[in-house]
Amino acid sequence: MTGSLPPTTAEELRGAGLRVTAARVALLETVRHGDHLGVEAIASGVRDRVGHISLQAVYEALHALTAAGLVRRIEPAGSPARFEGRVGDNHHHVVCRSCGVVADVDCAVGEAPCLTASDDHGFSLVEAEVTYWGLCPACSTRSTL
Repeated sequence: MTGSLPPTTAEELRGAGLRVTAARVALLETVRHGDHLGVEAIASGVRDRVGHISLQAVYEALHALTAAGLVRRIEPAGSPARFEGRVGDNHHHVVCRSCGVVADVDCAVGEAPCLTASDDHGFSLVEAEVTYWGLCPACSTRSTL
């Protein structure tokens, strides 16, 4: 009995109603293999795969992929936008105040306390975005030296 193969990047783009281009495939794969990358790092990764691409084309593709739900955009306060391929769950982030490194933090298991607001102002809540701030292990070590 053979399990079905996961969809290719091109099939995912088609499934999301997007035109498949070499740049979009490279961009989505760059984001998914990266770690909360900024636009410049994504552009560099795409250029390594397919050659020249303008920064404007990267922004436009990121907008389309984000709107289609294939990429998630996060904007930690005081930082430029970053993009990740982990979508479809309600995870959060921890950000180093010194170097800016970002890591994923899973939402609490069981009942989701992050969805119980002290006052929802009549909104029907479906998602929460929490950002934890601190120092990463490398910066913590440097600050104690």
